[in-house]
Amino acid sequence: MLKATLRSFLAHKGRLLMSALAVVLSVAFVAGSLIFSDTVGRTYDRLFASTAADVTVGPKQDLTPPVPSGAVQTVPASLARRVARVPGVAAARVDAVVDNVVVVDDRNQPVGPTTGASTTVRNWEDTGRSPVRLTSGHAPHGDGQALLDADTAGHQHLRIGDTLTVRARPGTFRVRIVGITTFTTTNPGAALLCLDTPTAQTRLLGSTARATGIAVDAARGVTDTELRRRVGAAVGTGTYDVKTAAEQARSAAESLGGFLGVIKYVMLGFAGIAVLVGVFLIVNTFSMLIAQRTRELGLLRALGADRRQVRRSVLTEAVLLGLAGSTLGLAAGIGLAAGLMRLMGAFGMRLRVDEMVIGRATPVAAYVVGVAVTFVAAYLPARRAAAVSPMAALADAEVADAGRPLRVRAAVGAVLGTAGAGALTGCGTASTTATAVSLLGLGVVLTLIATVVAGPLLARPLIRVLGGAFPALFGSVGRMSQRNALRNPRRTGATAAALMVGLALVGGMSVAGASMTRSIDHQIDRTLGADYIVQNRSFIPFPPEITEKVRATPGAGVVVRQRLVEVAVRLPDGRRVETAASGFDRPLDAVAHIKYAAGNSAAALADGHLAMDVGFARKHGVRLGSVLPTEFQGGGRAGLTVGALTHQQQAQGFGLQGGLYFGIGTVDRYEPGTQDAALYVDAAPGTGTGLLRARLERTLVPYPNVQVRDQADYKKLVHDQIAVLLYLVYALLGLAIVIAVLGVVNTLALSVVERTREIGLLRAIGLARRQLRRMIRLESVVISVFGAVLGLVVGVVWGVCAQRVLALQGMTALAIPWGTIAAVVVGSAFVGVVAALLPALRASRMNVLAAIAHE
Repeated sequence: MLKATLRSFLAHKGRLLMSALAVVLSVAFVAGSLIFSDTVGRTYDRLFASTAADVTVGPKQDLTPPVPSGAVQTVPASLARRVARVPGVAAARVDAVVDNVVVVDDRNQPVGPTTGASTTVRNWEDTGRSPVRLTSGHAPHGDGQALLDADTAGHQHLRIGDTLTVRARPGTFRVRIVGITTFTTTNPGAALLCLDTPTAQTRLLGSTARATGIAVDAARGVTDTELRRRVGAAVGTGTYDVKTAAEQARSAAESLGGFLGVIKYVMLGFAGIAVLVGVFLIVNTFSMLIAQRTRELGLLRALGADRRQVRRSVLTEAVLLGLAGSTLGLAAGIGLAAGLMRLMGAFGMRLRVDEMVIGRATPVAAYVVGVAVTFVAAYLPARRAAAVSPMAALADAEVADAGRPLRVRAAVGAVLGTAGAGALTGCGTASTTATAVSLLGLGVVLTLIATVVAGPLLARPLIRVLGGAFPALFGSVGRMSQRNALRNPRRTGATAAALMVGLALVGGMSVAGASMTRSIDHQIDRTLGADYIVQNRSFIPFPPEITEKVRATPGAGVVVRQRLVEVAVRLPDGRRVETAASGFDRPLDAVAHIKYAAGNSAAALADGHLAMDVGFARKHGVRLGSVLPTEFQGGGRAGLTVGALTHQQQAQGFGLQGGLYFGIGTVDRYEPGTQDAALYVDAAPGTGTGLLRARLERTLVPYPNVQVRDQADYKKLVHDQIAVLLYLVYALLGLAIVIAVLGVVNTLALSVVERTREIGLLRAIGLARRQLRRMIRLESVVISVFGAVLGLVVGVVWGVCAQRVLALQGMTALAIPWGTIAAVVVGSAFVGVVAALLPALRASRMNVLAAIAHE
């Protein structure tokens, strides 16, 4: 049996090629994601380990800010002298490091990454702990001199002697490049500008009496843990954060984990789609191969092979396919990881391919995924092969397979479909987001399985409709193509299922994305009353001088500042909620149309008061006049009174969870140093909006990172952000289509082999080669369109239910992108034509006499 299995596998290796490609793709994405994330993690571990001080003393961080406030938390610089006197301290140095600083060159072009990474300005310390080393020029001495990293200098075509302008919170200043530095390990993608320590303290923090932290080196024989204990006892761990190098590296790795997690889970999403769609391909391939080999299997049974041996033989072929696909997929995954590393290099993150990390878990995961997928997918066909008696196996298997009743499928599909429909209905009527999301997930899974199970039942009625025009348009060729697709509904349903899964996903996400876009458009129209919004391109807060320039612009009327801060609010139900909140100037009503359930803007923005979304308030037992203990970053504490309840939880820019906002005075009092995140500007009476925009843009020419947006621009900005998610979904769809095309090609190719004698007879009675190719193409098109229609119908239902979840968050508009849906249906027909090219060509080249004599 082993010899027969190996010979059978080698004899059918060409027919298994398409299935192997599906395994290769799924394994490649799994292996590539693991290799890439392991490599980046190891590289950054080395960076943190080589640059972190033994112990660091920094400002107390009680909250984890999800949005930058622009405030720089500091410690007294004199703390360094105090720490230096602690036993076991070899040296204590002042750090002055500020991220997200705007730096421009003499051409007024931003100097720094355009990919979201920060531009960091810090003090220069020529120690072994520095992330960079000086490679040309000299160290900065005094005001007006700076070092720039080599990657940024090369990218921006800057050299020693060039002048840069730095816009920090205390004010704008100019520096001359006097030296170039090179990163000692990995450039994390940021631009790094170094000043001497007194200049960095004065220019970045406003005074030499301030520092962003104290770096402490341990004396020989003193461990980091022991030094942290001693330093903590000297300065007070309740006042400052005292961390060892390992704790700093862990914190940095956690921050990096968000970025790595996005990339890793996106790639695993691709792998999941590849696995899911590949399962249908493999099931179909093995089902057809077993159907074609029924005489062979019957002879084996007649010669003494029992059912277990036949089943084991088919599963052994599947394992061999999985091993081959996993090996190729692992190699492809290494190539994919190398490509990603080079791609990250284009974005400024320098990763060396020769330092690629392939952990022990990667090949294990690759082979587990590859072998498991093929084994599971081949299990049902293997059981079916083993269940056939020797006499039945000597009959025409395809006829027997096609004639098997679908009663079990009908019953299972009906039960699962009913349960899925009930879950989706519950999602639509749920009153809480958590319940709606749970029911939506359950409904999606159940309806997806139900559609796959019931696909063969739906094939006959739908294909009769979808291919109903074929006889009239293409005559007997069209009629035969339609009947070929109807001949074996199981095969047709399994082939279409691969395409259906991808298109159901894109249909659902397209409806959800279009609904989000329309809802946000409506909210902007209802809420935003300002003529213009002034914001940083990357949403980072900007220095006060920009606000002063905007206010001084001729024709600018009301200017309302918005600041973002992180707060923790203790609610009456005992929950402590950390969220971002906004601070606004008093004339908020002039630039925003806020609907209040109770109170008004004057009460909300009064000192010591805040506004909150009414739904959030009801959920947690908050009432008008409730006093809520509130914590601010940096240790500020306040009891804020609820002065207003609003219906604005999801209005753009007016808070996150809970829709919290208060007056600018509250921000200044409890978190001083917070910078403006946005300015809402109205034209003064007698000034046209077009004229005001031209003047604002002229005012902001020296600040290339700051943009002026009207409502249309703001809507486009939101649309672009939603489009990023949709592009990801479309990329997943592209992968699903690639594998689905492989499935259609495989099905048609095996079908051509299966119908060799039939094709020979058709050719013998006068069917031309062109007609034969057209017949196979039409069969492919109707199967592809069937999968598309099935997937889009299911996907639109999912999307409508997803919109009901969004409605619980204030996004109440429903939009169905009919244009996208129509384009997908047309595209699926094109996919069918492409998939049929090779099988049709092969069929048309058959020798007629040899085909008629085929057994």
